[in-house]
Amino acid sequence: MDARTPRNFAIDCLRGVAILLVVVHHLALPFRLPLAPSLLGAWVPRRLTDAVSFNGYEAVFMFFVISGFLITTRLLERHGDLRRVDLRGFYLARVRRIAPLLLVVLTVLTLLAALGVPDFAPSSRQSLGGLLGSALTFTFNWYEGRTGWAPAAWDVLWSLSIEEVFYVGFPLLCLALPRPLLVVALAVLALSLLPLRSLVPVSNEVWWEKAYLPGMSAIAWGVLAALAARRWKPGARDARALALFGGFCVLLVIGWGDLVHRHLFKSGMYGLCLGTCAMLIAFRAQAAPPRAGLNWLARMGRLSYELYLSHMVIVLGTVALYRALLGPSQAWTFVVYVPAVIASIGLAVALERLMARLGAFAASAKRTTLLRRSSRPSPGETTDIAPDH
Repeated sequence: MDARTPRNFAIDCLRGVAILLVVVHHLALPFRLPLAPSLLGAWVPRRLTDAVSFNGYEAVFMFFVISGFLITTRLLERHGDLRRVDLRGFYLARVRRIAPLLLVVLTVLTLLAALGVPDFAPSSRQSLGGLLGSALTFTFNWYEGRTGWAPAAWDVLWSLSIEEVFYVGFPLLCLALPRPLLVVALAVLALSLLPLRSLVPVSNEVWWEKAYLPGMSAIAWGVLAALAARRWKPGARDARALALFGGFCVLLVIGWGDLVHRHLFKSGMYGLCLGTCAMLIAFRAQAAPPRAGLNWLARMGRLSYELYLSHMVIVLGTVALYRALLGPSQAWTFVVYVPAVIASIGLAVALERLMARLGAFAASAKRTTLLRRSSRPSPGETTDIAPDH
């Protein structure tokens, strides 16, 4: 958020829900530690375990919407109008936010891949240079679509590629298009989410899931929601109703996605984006005070970037440890979920602190360099200081 604006607790919680669904999904995949076959599965309705376990992809699309909303809101707060966006400042801010942690994570992934660690090392159709180069150029989806599924630890980079490619072009469109045309272009992109997905051949499973344009459509939903929130601030009663409507839409897709797909014209992703937008507008208009019982969830939301890039290390380590101790038995898989989430948060906190220290060190080095430059005498000057009298 902008430095002038306090964090929004409810939006942080919404991001926390999304990243929690992602972490749990990567643990609960059938070839890892699924919940349904465990002892817990006998006591919990299957629809609930499926809702918790298999909505990681939908959670990423929630992230796309939230990202578009927050970044557009920040631009409007800073510049007052998208037509006055500062290109240099925008791109520098993206680099400062994305690059340091990404480089640290890629360094770790590269070292583990070079050592041949399973789920880190590339497949026979891939190369370490290809994985690393595509990650750094945000062409990871193209590379994965051509070569097959990336190693599990690298695979999360697909959504970052979509976001950063979108944000390369978005400020240029803001400057090039008049506001009405910009809104029309964003609306067309947002409403094209399902048609764009249908253009991707289902036979290419990787590309069908990770194509760029459907993800960009979700980001466009968030941008439009931010523009709407700029003009419309519902009162407390309307905001509460809007938040409830949004929550209903998201829960309907997460809990009963099969029924939505079957009976509501395959409109699940539209419902997900619409519901997320409704909650964002409501939370922005009527900021909720922090609640002690949800501080952990809001903390996960604030750490969502760190969690997203690093959680697979914990997930893969948890799976390896479980199988080393219990073998193929899936009876006790439910036991690992809370410790794995806590460990993921711990790793994310450590990375956040590391980035803060590296940032402070870089800022200190920059100040030292500037001071040295300013203290150098210009030609003809002397460093001796003459006495006043």
